[in-house]
Amino acid sequence: MDKYAVFGNPISQSKSPFIHQQFAEQSGQALQYNAIKPEHDDFCAAVKYFIASGAKGCNVTAPYKEQAYKLATTLSKGAELAGAVNTLTFNENGTIIGDNTDGPGLVEDLKANNANLQGRILLIGAGGASRGVIKPLLDCMPEKLVIVNRTEAKAKALAERFKSYGNIEALSQESLVLEAGFDIVINSTSASLFNELPSVPTQIFTNNTLAYDMAYRNEPTIFCQWALDNNSAKAVDGLGMLVGQAAVAFEIWRQVMPETKSVLANLRAELI
Repeated sequence: MDKYAVFGNPISQSKSPFIHQQFAEQSGQALQYNAIKPEHDDFCAAVKYFIASGAKGCNVTAPYKEQAYKLATTLSKGAELAGAVNTLTFNENGTIIGDNTDGPGLVEDLKANNANLQGRILLIGAGGASRGVIKPLLDCMPEKLVIVNRTEAKAKALAERFKSYGNIEALSQESLVLEAGFDIVINSTSASLFNELPSVPTQIFTNNTLAYDMAYRNEPTIFCQWALDNNSAKAVDGLGMLVGQAAVAFEIWRQVMPETKSVLANLRAELI
């Protein structure tokens, strides 16, 4: 039976085994998918041991995405630009292919929620989570993609890195007050995990805004609730992105794109 896994630390909370087993059942494929926490935090050694056991691929979550990027012998364009890898494929010739499926997963979930991807998009945060989604967002040809970050220099560096792919700009948190509202506001920071809000003004929201938090909980995240309380038309958490990025990884490995709507519904029910 083909073996796959997700590597992370912590990892006990991971929903990836549930998601991929659902994908396997709906597509009639026999595979094994586990969650692995590397011993002594030795990611590379753990992955190489997994490969030696006959594994076909793995997903990678925090804090190992940059280590996975370095471990890969071949990178997709998306992974190369992001500087981070969340999906590894192990070939029989010894090559390790690194992909980043976070961006495609986010875009598909935004489409499923009828987001205006050709409008004005605000991306809050300039860390690894944001790097992985910028190119796929720009591929949708938005009117403008604005990045804002607590450290403005990091936002400017990202805008410079991706400027050849579309209309992208970095702004300070203070200057956002002067901006009109955005069609999509994406929180890529980890603030919601600590029940905190990013330092951005409420002027970013209008009654046409779809607010999106990459974090998820069994109830609305603090960011989603804050957006709704400040006039946003809709607020969505990152559970659909989680399922979407997993579906893209599954397709890379198995050459089958699974249906995600029912899996998302089942996963949402598991959280309640």
